[in-house]
Amino acid sequence: MTDEFNRYYIKIRVILGINPKTIFDELTEALGPDAPSYSMVKNWAKRFHEGREYVSDDPRSGRPISVLTVENIECVRQVIEDDSHSTYEDIVVKTDLSRGTIERVIHDHLKMRKVVSRWVAHQLTDEQKKKDFEFVVKI
Repeated sequence: MTDEFNRYYIKIRVILGINPKTIFDELTEALGPDAPSYSMVKNWAKRFHEGREYVSDDPRSGRPISVLTVENIECVRQVIEDDSHSTYEDIVVKTDLSRGTIERVIHDHLKMRKVVSRWVAHQLTDEQKKKDFEFVVKI
């Protein structure tokens, strides 16, 4: 069960006037080891008692995870298309993204891997296979 479902349950029980200890006992009986802690139940019960309406987490400060944007993915793709022999360091310099972000973009989004110092797709299309075969035959 997710935290939001637990919070909905806590909210409804608070509206009915049930104390946090009883709510915690009910959740522990129903969910066993997956139940939220007593301090969490008490904290959310207090919030709902004070008038809080929503059950989702409050926004947190810090850097948002916004580096995996379509623009950044396309930028990495363009760097690789311009020079298929480019290294991670080359891509870092040209895109100003971290190495970890570039690894995620290349492997998870572009579905590419390094083969003989060239970036190639994990799954080649028939046209790509033919093009690579012709390249090998010409050599």
